[in-house]
Amino acid sequence: MAIDITEPDTSQPLANTPTTSSSNPTCNNLRVRAKPDPVLATCRCFSFVTVVASILCIVVNVISAIRSWTNGLDIFDGIFRCYAVAIAVVVILAETEWPFFIKFWKVLEYWAGRGMLQIFVAVTTRAYPGIYRERHEILLLQDIASYTLLACGMIYVVSGVLCLGFLKRARQQKEVSTQQALKDLQELERRRAKLEALLIVDTP
Repeated sequence: MAIDITEPDTSQPLANTPTTSSSNPTCNNLRVRAKPDPVLATCRCFSFVTVVASILCIVVNVISAIRSWTNGLDIFDGIFRCYAVAIAVVVILAETEWPFFIKFWKVLEYWAGRGMLQIFVAVTTRAYPGIYRERHEILLLQDIASYTLLACGMIYVVSGVLCLGFLKRARQQKEVSTQQALKDLQELERRRAKLEALLIVDTP
């Protein structure tokens, strides 16, 4: 993340400076704008797609479990779907990168671990499609959810092998440092504006 600092226009005559400063004490403040990091923006978009695919997998597995139990098709398939739902929830929590969660699931801090878990959820979601031949909309949703999450998992595994996860974490640390620097700079600007206002008031 880069910092774009724009200096104010100082081409006004010096004689008009006290009047301008008295009417607008913050006119000399810097305009600070943080430029978004394209790498982090891409990672956030990819995480969003992964979360959506995981939610679709949850929906498909819940529907499949309900149909298995209500129609008496296969009780073991219903239990299997419940496990798939639980693991899909873990995938979603991993994408949020919640520090409390990552603390107990260190393996999901690495992209290769996330990718393998996503592939497992995709495979379990796609399993046993033959019992829903009369419901084509369920099969379509099942295919969309499973293949989308499978593609996300494969991308995660390849990216993890290429150590792109370390690149993302380095960019995140840089972003946090940049945001803290921006806050400090803005606080300094507010203090300078207050001091300038006090000097103008005290000037005879």
